[in-house]
Amino acid sequence: MRIQVILRVIGILVMVFSLSLIPPIIVSLIYQDGALNAFISALGINLISGLLLWLPVRNQRADLKIRDGVVVTVLFWFVLGLSGSVPFLISTDPVLTFTDALFESISALTTTGATILTHIDNLPPSILFYRQQLQWLGGMGIIVLAVAIMPMLGIGGMQLYRAETPGPVKDSKLTPRIAETAKALWYIYASLTTVCAIGYWLAGMSLFDAICHSFSTVAIGGFSTHDASIGYFDSVAIEIVCSLFMFISAINFGLHFFAWRNQSVLHYFQDPEARFFIFILFCTITLATLGLTLTSTYDWDVSIRYAVFESISIATTAGFGTSDFSTWPHFLPFLLIVTSFAGGCASSTGGGMKVMRILLILKQGVREIQRLVHPSAVIPIKVGGKAIPERVVSAVWGFFSAYLIVYVILMIGLMATGIDQVTAWSAVAATLNNLGPGLGEVSANFASVNDPAKWMLCFAMLLGRLEVFTLLVLFTPMFWQR
Repeated sequence: MRIQVILRVIGILVMVFSLSLIPPIIVSLIYQDGALNAFISALGINLISGLLLWLPVRNQRADLKIRDGVVVTVLFWFVLGLSGSVPFLISTDPVLTFTDALFESISALTTTGATILTHIDNLPPSILFYRQQLQWLGGMGIIVLAVAIMPMLGIGGMQLYRAETPGPVKDSKLTPRIAETAKALWYIYASLTTVCAIGYWLAGMSLFDAICHSFSTVAIGGFSTHDASIGYFDSVAIEIVCSLFMFISAINFGLHFFAWRNQSVLHYFQDPEARFFIFILFCTITLATLGLTLTSTYDWDVSIRYAVFESISIATTAGFGTSDFSTWPHFLPFLLIVTSFAGGCASSTGGGMKVMRILLILKQGVREIQRLVHPSAVIPIKVGGKAIPERVVSAVWGFFSAYLIVYVILMIGLMATGIDQVTAWSAVAATLNNLGPGLGEVSANFASVNDPAKWMLCFAMLLGRLEVFTLLVLFTPMFWQR
């Protein structure tokens, strides 16, 4: 492992990230909201920090190996969380402790959307914009953005892409060169964001709200510029735009790439993961609508409206709200939280375990039942007519096991700090799945959670964003052996 090369990469990435503070500075100048000094100071601190890391090792040039890429990815998300928290720490509105500032920053960058802030409507516009922008940068992955410019810096980027890209199969590339892949993904990502912002604006949002919400919608982050989230606007048109782009962003971006390149949408309907994702949404919406109607919680039309929006929002792990689903009757809050475990499709901005993994686990379960009847039969698992290698199936089961074990350990850890069972269960689900809202004390925000629990939840958010193994592998002796 080449520490000097890793430090050079981290230094460059921190300096690049510091430039993301320029848009909030411009917003602060426009609105004269009093947060200008905080952002200018934060830009200077981050830029100098990155420079100090880079200067001593600036001449160290080499391609990153697998272990180097993993360390850079994990280190950068932690360092990025620290860098992102600087404006929150320096700002006088809101006034946050280090733990709260770090929690808000990591929550934004991992697109979790769990917030410790209250009275969001009264915060300076530049702070609001900055929170949304952090989610947008984290959505596709700041690492993928860096990979796009790494060839110019003399750094190979393939190992970073493999460590960062979510999904069960990480070696596939949309274009022959990794930099071209990253650029293509960001072109699509930026285009979706632009169209989403226009849609919000035409539906009735102000230009500021439209831009901010487009950031967190396409990133499937869930942060809003209002305490009441999307419910603040009380607009069916805005909810339709939000639902549409949450759904689009939860679909594999590889499918969007092929749609853009081949000028066709037929492959969306042919993709087994996309079809299974639609099936999950349909079942969830149907059950939620029936549950709300049969319990007389709302009328039919209102039940359908809330069921559609909340089901898509929670299932995609966006976490926007138009109604407080935690107060819904009977099994519905539990049902919605459970759907977030599936989350979005592989290679999307959604969280959770990914729909493809759930599909493979179900197919494996069906195969085991068939083997009881035909013990000697060779029954391959097929997705889209193609047999899945046993190595992939095994990896999915390993991921599933690790995910559940981590979930249980974190939940027990939260309960050990004095948090009740419902709050602990949903808080871990909300952070590990990069969802945001939970049940109990964390249904609205995480302000009441104690500091030790917040640190554990920060770890859960990073685990979810890096899909568990990328982070856990650092704790194995084998990883550090030469």
